[in-house]
Amino acid sequence: HVHLEESGGGSVQSGGSLRLSCEVAKNSFPSFCMGWFRQLPGAGREGVAAVDKDGTTYYAGFAKGRFTITRDNVKNTLDLQMNRLTPADTAMYYCAARDSLMCQTASFTPAMYTSWGQGTQVTISS
Repeated sequence: HVHLEESGGGSVQSGGSLRLSCEVAKNSFPSFCMGWFRQLPGAGREGVAAVDKDGTTYYAGFAKGRFTITRDNVKNTLDLQMNRLTPADTAMYYCAARDSLMCQTASFTPAMYTSWGQGTQVTISS
């Protein structure tokens, strides 16, 4: 397990952009697979995007073309650039990491991730 801490959430109007960042505890090795999940009110956690240590990315359908996930293995950070946001994107967003599997397998299965941040709230108003 590694300590993860998200930042960058907030409130914007529909059509706006936000950039989320996740800082991984110092002195930890880069995880095989890191991802962003979100949890809408009253719903389970759903995958947004994931990225392998080699930079290969995976996106949920709703995120393709609007969101971009990037990671810096030297700084040990993970970012999520979100554009053209809509009220449907309102949720708590979580950073997650795992070492046992590359992202290609069970990219968006929360139970397959071993480390989680506390989450950062994103609210989009119409």
